[in-house]
Amino acid sequence: MAAYFIVDVTVEDPVTYDEYRKLAGPTWDLYGVKILARGAMETIEGDWQPQRLVILAFENTEHFRRWYDSPEYRAAREFRFRASHARAVLLQGV
Repeated sequence: MAAYFIVDVTVEDPVTYDEYRKLAGPTWDLYGVKILARGAMETIEGDWQPQRLVILAFENTEHFRRWYDSPEYRAAREFRFRASHARAVLLQGV
């Protein structure tokens, strides 16, 4: 069953966040991660105003864990942690 990693990111240090993107991008190719959406958005209901929203698709939860816990992504993730605050969920597909 597919799994979707949905991240609402508030970037506080754009320079460090750029380093994250440089390191994270190759991990998406290496682990077969599909980027479904990122960038411009429009709030339709409620007062949710994410600064940066990203949706990544995985074959299943195990596929997500292989990527998220991989040495390559762990190195990138440290830059994201230093440069931003995030709320993230892993959503099971149907």
